[in-house]
Amino acid sequence: MVAARRRFLTAGYYQPIAAAVGRAVLAGLPADATISCLDAGCGEGYYMRQLASAVGDEQTLALLGLDISKWAVLSAAKQDKRPSWVVGSNANLPVLPGTLDRVLCMFGFPMYGEFARVLKPGGLLVQVDAGPDHLRELREIIYPSLKSERSAEMPTPEGFSRLPTETLRFTIELTSAGQIADLLAMTPHLFRASAEGRAAAAALTTLSLSVEVRLTCFERSPG
Repeated sequence: MVAARRRFLTAGYYQPIAAAVGRAVLAGLPADATISCLDAGCGEGYYMRQLASAVGDEQTLALLGLDISKWAVLSAAKQDKRPSWVVGSNANLPVLPGTLDRVLCMFGFPMYGEFARVLKPGGLLVQVDAGPDHLRELREIIYPSLKSERSAEMPTPEGFSRLPTETLRFTIELTSAGQIADLLAMTPHLFRASAEGRAAAAALTTLSLSVEVRLTCFERSPG
């Protein structure tokens, strides 16, 4: 899965998502800002690497990538030495209270109590989740039927105030069975699909896919 993620993400298919995350993290910061940012569930580090590359010359961004997978963290550390990388759980972050300016949760498992604990008052949680049409064409192939659409707006977690949500929609074109297999391997659908569904995906050599994600920022409340 780690190798599949690295190949797929490095190919740039989700670069518009990384760019939007970078804008959200850096928005409104002075040119000489110094901030700290945690990617909670960093995988093999793609979004941290993209964020490190987006920082201005005079800005200082202390980056920490955390993932429960040792293999993902090892892969991340081999690819980029700028962030610090650690194996750990979102349920018990190895971070002191009130010390972070930003937390990223990319398609992950948000632990809002922990995120609130480690963020400074006024700090931002930047959360990216799949929208109703995300990878719809693939899901229509591997599942007998699709679940009903989820609510467009999640509840505001305790200790935070909600900022406007940005919805990103774009199309990607996969042109080989390998690319399709890599995408499937980096999603939960690989394990949720039946053997028949996985076989149907494996038979594909091209696939046009809708990408739809929601980027929501939550500001840490004072106190």
